[in-house]
Amino acid sequence: MMKLPPVVVHLLAALAGLVLLVLLTFATDPFTNLRIATVGYYLIAVAGLALLTGFNGQISLGHGAFMFIGAYTVALLVLRVPALPIWVDLLLAAVAGGLAGLLAGAAAARLRGPYLAGATLALAVGLPAVTQRFPDLLAGSNGLSFTVNSQPAGLSAVPATRWQAWIVWLAVLLALVVLANLARGRLGRTLRAVRDDEVAASLAGIHVGRTKILAFLVSSACGGLAGGLQAFLLGTAAPGSFTPALSLSLLAALVLGGLGSLWGALWGAIALVYIQVWTDDLAELFSLRSDLSDNLPLALYGVVLIVIVLAFPAGIQGGLRKVWSRVRRPAPSHRGEQ
Repeated sequence: MMKLPPVVVHLLAALAGLVLLVLLTFATDPFTNLRIATVGYYLIAVAGLALLTGFNGQISLGHGAFMFIGAYTVALLVLRVPALPIWVDLLLAAVAGGLAGLLAGAAAARLRGPYLAGATLALAVGLPAVTQRFPDLLAGSNGLSFTVNSQPAGLSAVPATRWQAWIVWLAVLLALVVLANLARGRLGRTLRAVRDDEVAASLAGIHVGRTKILAFLVSSACGGLAGGLQAFLLGTAAPGSFTPALSLSLLAALVLGGLGSLWGALWGAIALVYIQVWTDDLAELFSLRSDLSDNLPLALYGVVLIVIVLAFPAGIQGGLRKVWSRVRRPAPSHRGEQ
């Protein structure tokens, strides 16, 4: 039987995923469609972080800053250049995030460990403050509000959140195809070599600094796309949505799902969205005070993260892989027993 090239396999998997998603949106209400779309843009943000941290070993605490750049890029393009189609806005959001990551990666190429984490955290803390410096352009702390008039022809009877979820997931799945091919190709092997041993990688002819910068570029482009999709979905871009807590949550989601796996990014994104939903339901069920209900998601997320890491150090995907390997393992032979 002829073996299909990996890119064809990934495209077919993405097509199957899109079909399943469309069917799921038809079976759920508009508010659930919004949550499904939210899982989508978190997924591509965490997947980009997986390439940087899981495959290349660079710890970033500033991924929310690249989402900020992507969101404001889409907002400004919609407001200032409304004639552009939304797919161009999203592509430019990814480009803007990638350029920012290129600069950040070049500055951080010689940093590692806590020094790199601190530098990226400073980016997440400082960048949203730019909105206060340019209030006429970025509208200060209120952020930018806009309406995207990009409903596909023939879908006037489809609820807005449904077709928006389709667009979000179409962009996410296409980006995941690119990431999956990069991870399985030469770049993925190079990233892992640098992660495992920089000295050995350098002796093997790998340019370590250039590889780290390239990982930052791809990862931040995913962050820019995620931020652009969030702005497209919500119709706003505000600095309050891109606090350092977002960057920490993305990294925690990556650890929860599994560092070295794009599937792990999916489980982490689902946890980011639905732990918040479940805690809101619990707070309403038990009529908790607002101060308790506001902090309950963080507490529950922390408990889930601790339990998963203790039970499965490789995250949810690592645990599932371990369980599957045990299921597939053949039973021991008792032929010699009487």
